Amino acid sequence: MAISKKAIIGNNVKIGENVVIEDNVVIEDDVIIGHNVVILKDTKIGKGSVIADNSVIGKLPFKASTSATTENKILPPLIIEKYVTIGANCVIYRGAILKEYVFVGDLASIREDVEIGEKTIIGRGVTVENKTKIGKYVKIETEAYITALSTIEDYCFIAPEVTFTNDNFLGRTEERKKFFKGPTLKKGARIGANATILPGIIINEDALVAAGAVVTRDVPAKKVVAGIPAKVLKDVPKEQLLGNQ
Repeated sequence: MAISKKAIIGNNVKIGENVVIEDNVVIEDDVIIGHNVVILKDTKIGKGSVIADNSVIGKLPFKASTSATTENKILPPLIIEKYVTIGANCVIYRGAILKEYVFVGDLASIREDVEIGEKTIIGRGVTVENKTKIGKYVKIETEAYITALSTIEDYCFIAPEVTFTNDNFLGRTEERKKFFKGPTLKKGARIGANATILPGIIINEDALVAAGAVVTRDVPAKKVVAGIPAKVLKDVPKEQLLGNQ
């Protein structure tokens, strides 16, 4: 175990074996830290949070020579607010903010410049890339991929294996960098399993994307779309609308 003398650790904190805690880390009361966890410098962890075995917390991003969305810049500390749960083998980057009661499943990755709102669930194996904002009470299920520069508003639902994209040029030409943009999900939007959402698409309030759809155009509010390419199929049933829950 290697705990910096410059770390501030609160009362009733439980720390497993082989844990590394670097300089200026702040851990509030009643936090539980599993075995083999690495907490990198300046990270802030709120009261009552849980970090399971083998997770890396506060990691700095590496920049590939051809990366188009990762910047070389000074990032603020990772902030994990009160009563957050982080599963085993997760990697949470410096520069992210996880609000109160966020739940992160095993094997998830959350990049820098990401904000995740209160009581949102990030499922097992989910990847949330950089420069993404996720609202409160969102549920993102197993192995979904949230690309960089995406926005997900409150109360959205994203089923397993959903893929967001942000590059219509598929990595060719420098011109593409002017147009990078992930999808935007408006409040209460839902996406079924294995759907693919093209760059810059807006899925409006209370819309529903059927499983397996490929969304190439903006989706109107309160409509169900399905197919390849996705087309409007019908209205979302009134009893399923967010305002009727």
